[in-house]
Amino acid sequence: MKTTPLSNRLHIALFGKRNSGKSSLINALTNQNAALVSNIAGTTTDPVYQPMEIHGIGPCVFIDTAGFDDNGELGSLRIERTVQAVDKTDIALMVCCDTELSEEKRWIELLKEKGIPYLLILNKADLSENPKETANELERQTGERPLIVSAKEKTGMDSICRSILQKLPELGGQPDIVGDLVNKGDVVLLVMPQDIQAPKGRLILPQVQTLRELLDKKCITLSCTTDQLDSALNVLSAPPALIITDSQIFRTVYEKKPPQSRLTSFSVLFARYKGDIDYYTEGAYIIDQLTESSRVLIAEACTHAPLSEDIGRVKLPRMLRKRIGEQLHIDIVSGNDFPKDLNCYDLIIHCGACMFNRKHVLNRIAKAKTQGVPMTNYGVVIAYINGILEQIDK
Repeated sequence: MKTTPLSNRLHIALFGKRNSGKSSLINALTNQNAALVSNIAGTTTDPVYQPMEIHGIGPCVFIDTAGFDDNGELGSLRIERTVQAVDKTDIALMVCCDTELSEEKRWIELLKEKGIPYLLILNKADLSENPKETANELERQTGERPLIVSAKEKTGMDSICRSILQKLPELGGQPDIVGDLVNKGDVVLLVMPQDIQAPKGRLILPQVQTLRELLDKKCITLSCTTDQLDSALNVLSAPPALIITDSQIFRTVYEKKPPQSRLTSFSVLFARYKGDIDYYTEGAYIIDQLTESSRVLIAEACTHAPLSEDIGRVKLPRMLRKRIGEQLHIDIVSGNDFPKDLNCYDLIIHCGACMFNRKHVLNRIAKAKTQGVPMTNYGVVIAYINGILEQIDK
């Protein structure tokens, strides 16, 4: 059975006040007890990410968030987590159950600012004497016609699914990983070192996803580790059309590749797949403007324990300090940690972000652009430091 990675699924987030029925609505939509439900306000604390397969929509992730009317010191922390969930949201469901919409309207404006399509949902229709009249009032206040539903009675679920499908074109298309770099029948060589960073018995996610897409595009693929690169090239009757390598061995592969073969890396491919390759490329050229008094932020999507030769925590800092100076200040964040204020940084270097959905990465890029901070990507930086950025395919 083909399993879609969470980072590639449509992210549907539910926002609303406490006890507006967000968790119950997820259960009704999925026809499962996927979310914890209680009459006690504030049952949902941190956002809950629930992967599902919905008929008509396909693989998706529902994000159940804490009520944005929470209070107290702990409530403020919960609301902050809800704000963070907005950055990962492809489509939002704004769940209401009354006509007091001051908070809802503020959050709707936030969604609009970030270009996130949303649906206005009037839940708990089973408790309303005149739900249509309530819906009219919601429309008067927001300019949006709400969908009238009852999570308890599971009515209106089909209308939500249909409306989500209607919103999909607003998201724009998800680019391919390899894009137009290959054609049907092309021979593609994947150079995949299985070092300490590779999970035992498995390939890392970018390798798996890239391989799957190449097969779907009817390419002929050959995989090898670094030490078998020469042998892999020798068994081919003609040079491969494209070589995709781990960025950490960019220079090694570049020096050994046939002149006819184009070259890129998994990280560079993901720079385009998840982010903005043009902005990342521009950001790499900032490296030569950095001094030892500069400050760099390295952002990694994964939250794995640091390894002895970790690319983000060890190898990249080593490369940068060797080129710029040992006193270069480098901050490292991982997972959902990402500073609100980026103005203290001269450059941001992000990983390939295979664990994030594209919306999340694009929102980080938007924050960097708004604050005028250059941003780039692991693979792009490594190619630049090795002097081959202009020679690789992006």
